[in-house]
Amino acid sequence: MPPTPAARRTKSVRPGEFTFAAAFFEHDHILGMCEGLLGAGAQLKWAYDPEPAKLRSFLEKFPKARAARSFDEILGDPAVQLVAAAGVPCDRGPTGCRVMEAGKDYFCDKTPFISMARLKEARASVRRTGRKFSVYFSERLHVECAVRAGELVRAGAVGRVIQVLGLGPHRLRKATRPPWFFKRAKYGGILCDIGSHQFEQFLHYSGATDATVERAAVANFANPDKPEFEDFGEASLLGNNGASSYVRLDWFTPDGLRTWGDGRTVILGTDGYIELRKYVDIARGTGDRLYLVDAKGERRFDLRGKVGFPFFGKLIQDCLRRTEEAMTQEHTFKAAELCLRAQAAARKIPTP
Repeated sequence: MPPTPAARRTKSVRPGEFTFAAAFFEHDHILGMCEGLLGAGAQLKWAYDPEPAKLRSFLEKFPKARAARSFDEILGDPAVQLVAAAGVPCDRGPTGCRVMEAGKDYFCDKTPFISMARLKEARASVRRTGRKFSVYFSERLHVECAVRAGELVRAGAVGRVIQVLGLGPHRLRKATRPPWFFKRAKYGGILCDIGSHQFEQFLHYSGATDATVERAAVANFANPDKPEFEDFGEASLLGNNGASSYVRLDWFTPDGLRTWGDGRTVILGTDGYIELRKYVDIARGTGDRLYLVDAKGERRFDLRGKVGFPFFGKLIQDCLRRTEEAMTQEHTFKAAELCLRAQAAARKIPTP
Protein backbone atom coordinates (compact mmCIF):
# COMPACT_ATOMS: atom_id res chain seq x y z
CA MET A 1 0.00 0.00 0.00
CA PRO A 2 1.38 3.46 -0.87
CA PRO A 3 2.27 5.65 2.12
CA THR A 4 -0.34 8.06 3.44
CA PRO A 5 0.41 11.46 1.87
CA ALA A 6 1.05 14.54 3.94
CA ALA A 7 -1.95 16.81 4.44
CA ARG A 8 -2.49 18.88 1.31
CA ARG A 9 -3.23 22.30 2.70
CA THR A 10 -1.08 24.45 0.45
CA LYS A 11 -2.73 27.29 -1.47
CA SER A 12 -3.42 26.62 -5.12
CA VAL A 13 -3.47 30.31 -6.07
CA ARG A 14 -1.86 33.54 -4.98
CA PRO A 15 -3.89 36.16 -3.03
CA GLY A 16 -6.38 37.88 -5.33
CA GLU A 17 -5.91 35.41 -8.20
CA PHE A 18 -9.30 33.74 -7.78
CA THR A 19 -12.46 35.46 -6.53
CA PHE A 20 -15.81 33.90 -5.74
CA ALA A 21 -19.18 34.81 -4.26
CA ALA A 22 -21.62 32.85 -2.09
CA ALA A 23 -25.40 32.96 -2.29
CA PHE A 24 -28.60 31.28 -1.06
CA PHE A 25 -27.91 29.76 2.34
CA GLU A 26 -30.61 27.12 2.68
CA HIS A 27 -28.17 24.42 3.77
CA ASP A 28 -25.13 24.64 6.02
CA HIS A 29 -23.13 22.86 3.34
CA ILE A 30 -22.44 26.36 2.04
CA LEU A 31 -20.08 26.81 4.99
CA GLY A 32 -17.99 23.79 4.02
CA MET A 33 -18.01 24.86 0.39
CA CYS A 34 -16.67 28.29 1.27
CA GLU A 35 -14.16 27.02 3.82
CA GLY A 36 -12.78 24.60 1.25
CA LEU A 37 -12.34 27.29 -1.39
CA LEU A 38 -10.83 29.74 1.09
CA GLY A 39 -8.45 27.08 2.36
CA ALA A 40 -7.21 26.59 -1.19
CA GLY A 41 -6.47 30.31 -1.55
CA ALA A 42 -9.64 31.76 -3.08
CA GLN A 43 -11.02 35.15 -2.05
CA LEU A 44 -14.67 35.48 -1.00
CA LYS A 45 -15.90 38.89 -2.17
CA TRP A 46 -19.71 38.82 -1.98
CA ALA A 47 -22.48 37.15 0.01
CA TYR A 48 -26.19 37.23 -0.75
CA ASP A 49 -29.42 35.77 0.56
CA PRO A 50 -32.89 37.32 0.26
CA GLU A 51 -33.50 36.63 3.97
CA PRO A 52 -31.57 39.17 6.11
CA ALA A 53 -31.20 36.77 9.05
CA LYS A 54 -29.50 34.13 6.91
CA LEU A 55 -27.21 36.74 5.39
CA ARG A 56 -26.24 38.13 8.81
CA SER A 57 -25.46 34.66 10.12
CA PHE A 58 -23.26 33.91 7.12
CA LEU A 59 -21.38 37.20 7.42
CA GLU A 60 -20.67 36.52 11.08
CA LYS A 61 -18.76 33.45 9.96
CA PHE A 62 -17.14 35.12 6.95
CA PRO A 63 -16.75 38.80 7.96
CA LYS A 64 -14.44 39.70 5.06
CA ALA A 65 -17.26 39.16 2.56
CA ARG A 66 -19.45 42.08 1.52
CA ALA A 67 -23.25 41.92 1.54
CA ALA A 68 -24.59 42.14 -2.01
CA ARG A 69 -27.82 44.09 -2.52
CA SER A 70 -29.08 41.52 -5.00
CA PHE A 71 -28.00 38.38 -6.79
CA ASP A 72 -27.76 40.43 -9.96
CA GLU A 73 -25.06 42.53 -8.30
CA ILE A 74 -22.95 39.38 -7.99
CA LEU A 75 -23.67 38.27 -11.55
CA GLY A 76 -22.74 41.70 -12.86
CA ASP A 77 -19.34 41.86 -11.15
CA PRO A 78 -16.62 40.91 -13.66
CA ALA A 79 -14.22 40.14 -10.81
CA VAL A 80 -16.29 37.15 -9.67
CA GLN A 81 -15.08 33.96 -11.34
CA LEU A 82 -17.24 31.42 -9.52
CA VAL A 83 -20.49 31.46 -7.56
CA ALA A 84 -21.06 28.97 -4.72
CA ALA A 85 -24.71 28.41 -3.80
CA ALA A 86 -26.86 26.19 -1.59
CA GLY A 87 -30.43 27.19 -2.39
CA VAL A 88 -33.57 25.09 -2.23
CA PRO A 89 -32.87 21.94 -4.31
CA CYS A 90 -35.51 22.71 -6.94
CA ASP A 91 -33.78 26.06 -7.60
CA ARG A 92 -30.19 24.85 -7.85
CA GLY A 93 -30.30 23.95 -11.54
CA PRO A 94 -31.93 27.20 -12.72
CA THR A 95 -29.57 29.23 -10.53
CA GLY A 96 -26.64 27.47 -12.14
CA CYS A 97 -27.90 28.31 -15.60
CA ARG A 98 -28.16 31.99 -14.64
CA VAL A 99 -24.62 31.92 -13.28
CA MET A 100 -23.17 30.23 -16.35
CA GLU A 101 -25.05 32.48 -18.76
CA ALA A 102 -23.46 35.41 -16.89
CA GLY A 103 -20.04 34.01 -17.79
CA LYS A 104 -19.14 32.51 -14.41
CA ASP A 105 -18.52 28.99 -13.14
CA TYR A 106 -20.98 27.47 -10.67
CA PHE A 107 -20.47 25.37 -7.54
CA CYS A 108 -23.66 24.16 -5.88
CA ASP A 109 -24.68 21.96 -3.02
CA LYS A 110 -25.97 18.48 -3.70
CA THR A 111 -28.46 17.50 -4.99
CA PRO A 112 -28.14 19.70 -8.07
CA PHE A 113 -31.45 18.73 -9.74
CA ILE A 114 -34.81 17.26 -8.86
CA SER A 115 -35.95 16.58 -12.43
CA MET A 116 -34.50 15.38 -15.71
CA ALA A 117 -35.75 18.56 -17.35
CA ARG A 118 -33.51 20.68 -15.11
CA LEU A 119 -30.55 18.39 -15.80
CA LYS A 120 -31.17 18.75 -19.55
CA GLU A 121 -31.26 22.54 -19.21
CA ALA A 122 -27.95 22.55 -17.34
CA ARG A 123 -26.28 20.29 -19.89
CA ALA A 124 -27.39 22.66 -22.66
CA SER A 125 -26.15 25.70 -20.74
CA VAL A 126 -22.74 24.11 -20.19
CA ARG A 127 -22.43 23.37 -23.91
CA ARG A 128 -23.55 26.86 -24.85
CA THR A 129 -21.43 28.82 -22.38
CA GLY A 130 -18.40 26.61 -21.82
CA ARG A 131 -18.72 27.23 -18.06
CA LYS A 132 -18.52 24.66 -15.26
CA PHE A 133 -21.39 23.24 -13.23
CA SER A 134 -19.71 21.70 -10.16
CA VAL A 135 -21.38 19.96 -7.23
CA TYR A 136 -20.35 19.64 -3.59
CA PHE A 137 -20.55 15.88 -3.00
CA SER A 138 -19.26 16.44 0.51
CA GLU A 139 -19.38 12.84 1.73
CA ARG A 140 -16.46 12.03 -0.56
CA LEU A 141 -14.82 15.38 -1.28
CA HIS A 142 -14.69 16.72 2.27
CA VAL A 143 -13.91 13.55 4.24
CA GLU A 144 -10.27 12.59 4.49
CA CYS A 145 -10.73 8.83 4.73
CA ALA A 146 -12.91 8.97 1.60
CA VAL A 147 -10.22 10.90 -0.25
CA ARG A 148 -7.60 8.36 0.82
CA ALA A 149 -9.83 5.47 -0.26
CA GLY A 150 -9.87 6.82 -3.79
CA GLU A 151 -6.09 6.96 -3.82
CA LEU A 152 -5.85 3.38 -2.59
CA VAL A 153 -8.31 2.13 -5.17
CA ARG A 154 -6.41 3.83 -7.98
CA ALA A 155 -3.17 2.29 -6.65
CA GLY A 156 -4.70 -1.18 -6.86
CA ALA A 157 -4.80 -1.85 -3.12
CA VAL A 158 -7.92 -4.04 -3.37
CA GLY A 159 -7.64 -5.17 -6.97
CA ARG A 160 -10.58 -4.69 -9.29
CA VAL A 161 -13.54 -3.07 -7.52
CA ILE A 162 -16.61 -5.25 -7.90
CA GLN A 163 -19.06 -3.79 -5.37
CA VAL A 164 -19.58 -0.54 -3.44
CA LEU A 165 -21.89 -0.50 -0.43
CA GLY A 166 -23.01 2.96 0.68
CA LEU A 167 -24.89 3.79 3.88
CA GLY A 168 -26.15 7.34 4.40
CA PRO A 169 -28.07 7.66 7.68
CA HIS A 170 -29.00 11.16 8.88
CA ARG A 171 -30.58 12.71 11.96
CA LEU A 172 -33.89 14.34 11.12
CA ARG A 173 -34.19 17.17 13.68
CA LYS A 174 -37.68 17.73 12.30
CA ALA A 175 -38.50 20.86 14.28
CA THR A 176 -35.50 22.73 12.85
CA ARG A 177 -36.22 22.02 9.19
CA PRO A 178 -37.74 24.64 6.86
CA PRO A 179 -41.13 23.89 5.23
CA TRP A 180 -39.60 23.15 1.81
CA PHE A 181 -37.63 20.26 3.32
CA PHE A 182 -40.81 18.14 3.44
CA LYS A 183 -42.22 19.06 0.00
CA ARG A 184 -41.52 16.60 -2.78
CA ALA A 185 -41.55 19.32 -5.45
CA LYS A 186 -38.85 21.17 -3.51
CA TYR A 187 -36.42 18.48 -2.34
CA GLY A 188 -37.03 15.75 -4.91
CA GLY A 189 -37.17 12.64 -2.71
CA ILE A 190 -34.65 10.82 -0.54
CA LEU A 191 -32.86 8.99 -3.36
CA CYS A 192 -32.56 12.21 -5.31
CA ASP A 193 -31.42 14.22 -2.29
CA ILE A 194 -29.03 12.45 0.08
CA GLY A 195 -28.73 9.53 -2.32
CA SER A 196 -26.77 11.76 -4.67
CA HIS A 197 -23.72 11.28 -2.42
CA GLN A 198 -23.89 7.52 -2.71
CA PHE A 199 -24.35 7.37 -6.46
CA GLU A 200 -21.40 9.69 -7.01
CA GLN A 201 -19.20 7.53 -4.77
CA PHE A 202 -20.18 4.39 -6.65
CA LEU A 203 -19.07 5.91 -9.94
CA HIS A 204 -15.83 7.22 -8.44
CA TYR A 205 -14.70 4.11 -6.61
CA SER A 206 -15.89 1.53 -9.14
CA GLY A 207 -14.76 3.33 -12.28
CA ALA A 208 -18.17 2.81 -13.91
CA THR A 209 -19.28 5.58 -16.25
CA ASP A 210 -22.95 4.59 -16.29
CA ALA A 211 -25.27 2.21 -14.47
CA THR A 212 -28.65 0.55 -14.58
CA VAL A 213 -31.04 0.91 -11.67
CA GLU A 214 -31.88 -2.70 -10.82
CA ARG A 215 -34.15 -1.95 -7.87
CA ALA A 216 -35.24 1.07 -5.85
CA ALA A 217 -37.71 1.69 -3.06
CA VAL A 218 -38.73 4.53 -0.72
CA ALA A 219 -40.96 4.83 2.32
CA ASN A 220 -42.33 7.12 4.99
CA PHE A 221 -42.23 4.89 8.06
CA ALA A 222 -42.39 7.38 10.92
CA ASN A 223 -43.56 10.80 9.71
CA PRO A 224 -47.26 10.56 8.78
CA ASP A 225 -47.67 14.27 9.52
CA LYS A 226 -45.37 14.95 6.54
CA PRO A 227 -47.00 12.85 3.80
CA GLU A 228 -44.67 14.02 1.00
CA PHE A 229 -41.54 13.18 2.98
CA GLU A 230 -39.50 9.99 2.56
CA ASP A 231 -37.53 8.86 5.60
CA PHE A 232 -36.13 5.66 4.07
CA GLY A 233 -34.75 4.74 0.66
CA GLU A 234 -32.69 2.02 -0.96
CA ALA A 235 -31.41 1.19 -4.42
CA SER A 236 -29.32 -1.38 -6.26
CA LEU A 237 -27.23 -0.45 -9.29
CA LEU A 238 -25.29 -2.39 -11.92
CA GLY A 239 -22.46 -0.48 -13.52
CA ASN A 240 -21.50 -0.69 -17.16
CA ASN A 241 -18.20 -2.30 -16.11
CA GLY A 242 -19.86 -5.09 -14.10
CA ALA A 243 -19.47 -3.50 -10.68
CA SER A 244 -22.57 -3.30 -8.51
CA SER A 245 -23.78 -1.11 -5.67
CA TYR A 246 -26.34 -1.13 -2.90
CA VAL A 247 -27.21 2.12 -1.12
CA ARG A 248 -29.37 2.67 1.94
CA LEU A 249 -30.50 6.08 3.13
CA ASP A 250 -32.56 7.02 6.14
CA TRP A 251 -33.50 9.73 8.63
CA PHE A 252 -33.37 7.47 11.70
CA THR A 253 -30.10 8.37 13.42
CA PRO A 254 -30.90 8.07 17.16
CA ASP A 255 -30.16 10.89 19.58
CA GLY A 256 -27.62 8.71 21.38
CA LEU A 257 -25.15 8.90 18.49
CA ARG A 258 -22.57 11.64 19.05
CA THR A 259 -22.86 12.97 15.50
CA TRP A 260 -25.53 13.43 12.83
CA GLY A 261 -25.04 10.09 11.10
CA ASP A 262 -22.93 6.95 10.97
CA GLY A 263 -22.06 7.21 7.29
CA ARG A 264 -20.12 4.23 5.98
CA THR A 265 -18.80 2.94 2.68
CA VAL A 266 -17.48 -0.54 1.92
CA ILE A 267 -15.45 -1.06 -1.25
CA LEU A 268 -15.08 -4.71 -2.20
CA GLY A 269 -12.31 -5.67 -4.58
CA THR A 270 -10.94 -8.90 -5.98
CA ASP A 271 -7.89 -8.65 -3.68
CA GLY A 272 -9.35 -7.14 -0.52
CA TYR A 273 -11.77 -4.59 0.84
CA ILE A 274 -11.90 -1.14 2.40
CA GLU A 275 -14.38 0.11 4.97
CA LEU A 276 -14.79 3.81 5.68
CA ARG A 277 -16.22 4.99 8.96
CA LYS A 278 -16.55 8.60 7.98
CA TYR A 279 -18.03 10.52 10.89
CA VAL A 280 -17.81 8.20 13.90
CA ASP A 281 -16.41 4.81 14.83
CA ILE A 282 -19.23 3.90 17.20
CA ALA A 283 -18.26 3.21 20.82
CA ARG A 284 -14.58 3.59 19.84
CA GLY A 285 -13.82 7.13 18.72
CA THR A 286 -13.99 9.76 16.04
CA GLY A 287 -14.51 9.28 12.33
CA ASP A 288 -12.16 9.53 9.36
CA ARG A 289 -11.08 5.95 9.94
CA LEU A 290 -10.22 3.62 7.11
CA TYR A 291 -10.02 -0.15 7.50
CA LEU A 292 -8.10 -2.15 4.91
CA VAL A 293 -8.11 -5.93 4.70
CA ASP A 294 -5.97 -7.70 2.12
CA ALA A 295 -3.60 -10.68 1.80
CA LYS A 296 -1.17 -9.00 4.22
CA GLY A 297 -3.66 -8.66 7.08
CA GLU A 298 -5.99 -6.18 8.76
CA ARG A 299 -5.08 -2.51 9.17
CA ARG A 300 -6.74 0.60 10.57
CA PHE A 301 -5.77 4.13 9.62
CA ASP A 302 -6.78 7.26 11.53
CA LEU A 303 -6.70 9.90 8.81
CA ARG A 304 -8.09 13.09 10.31
CA GLY A 305 -5.70 15.93 9.55
CA LYS A 306 -3.41 13.72 7.47
CA VAL A 307 -4.81 13.78 3.93
CA GLY A 308 -6.44 17.13 3.26
CA PHE A 309 -9.01 18.03 0.63
CA PRO A 310 -7.40 18.36 -2.79
CA PHE A 311 -10.70 18.83 -4.64
CA PHE A 312 -10.97 22.54 -3.85
CA GLY A 313 -7.55 23.52 -5.14
CA LYS A 314 -8.11 21.43 -8.25
CA LEU A 315 -11.50 23.04 -8.83
CA ILE A 316 -9.94 26.49 -8.69
CA GLN A 317 -7.24 25.48 -11.13
CA ASP A 318 -9.83 23.90 -13.41
CA CYS A 319 -11.71 27.18 -13.51
CA LEU A 320 -8.54 29.10 -14.33
CA ARG A 321 -7.13 26.63 -16.87
CA ARG A 322 -10.42 25.16 -18.21
CA THR A 323 -9.28 21.63 -17.29
CA GLU A 324 -11.12 18.78 -15.51
CA GLU A 325 -8.80 17.57 -12.78
CA ALA A 326 -11.17 17.95 -9.81
CA MET A 327 -14.11 16.15 -11.43
CA THR A 328 -15.23 15.86 -15.01
CA GLN A 329 -18.46 17.51 -16.07
CA GLU A 330 -19.77 14.21 -17.38
CA HIS A 331 -19.11 12.49 -14.04
CA THR A 332 -20.96 15.27 -12.21
CA PHE A 333 -23.99 15.05 -14.47
CA LYS A 334 -24.00 11.24 -14.55
CA ALA A 335 -24.11 11.07 -10.74
CA ALA A 336 -27.05 13.48 -10.80
CA GLU A 337 -28.75 11.49 -13.54
CA LEU A 338 -28.48 8.22 -11.61
CA CYS A 339 -30.16 9.61 -8.52
CA LEU A 340 -32.98 10.98 -10.67
CA ARG A 341 -33.40 7.65 -12.41
CA ALA A 342 -33.42 5.77 -9.11
CA GLN A 343 -35.97 8.15 -7.65
CA ALA A 344 -38.21 7.78 -10.69
CA ALA A 345 -37.98 3.98 -10.56
CA ALA A 346 -38.58 3.66 -6.83
CA ARG A 347 -41.61 1.73 -5.65
CA LYS A 348 -43.29 3.00 -2.51
CA ILE A 349 -43.09 0.55 0.37
CA PRO A 350 -46.51 0.17 2.05
CA THR A 351 -46.46 1.46 5.62
CA PRO A 352 -49.79 0.49 7.23
